[in-house]
Amino acid sequence: MPDEIINMTDMGTIFSVTDAMGIHRESVSVELTKEDPGSINRADGGKIEITIPETGTVEEFAQLLQAELEGMGYESQDLDDEDDEDVD
Repeated sequence: MPDEIINMTDMGTIFSVTDAMGIHRESVSVELTKEDPGSINRADGGKIEITIPETGTVEEFAQLLQAELEGMGYESQDLDDEDDEDVD
């Protein structure tokens, strides 16, 4: 039985990847417990379902998450649009 619960730092790491790819946070579901081997799936409704693995670091998993999401067709978004609004 898994004994490690995800924390806010873990969630921040996951959201740093999904946010950069333009995926709305309400479209992401992360299991509260870490379980090996971990998983990344897209449900029928388009929701991304994530289970962080118990072994390894969440940073290593974030790299895998980015690669898997790119394989699903997601791309990094240009976050400079907000900066352009500040320029007169």
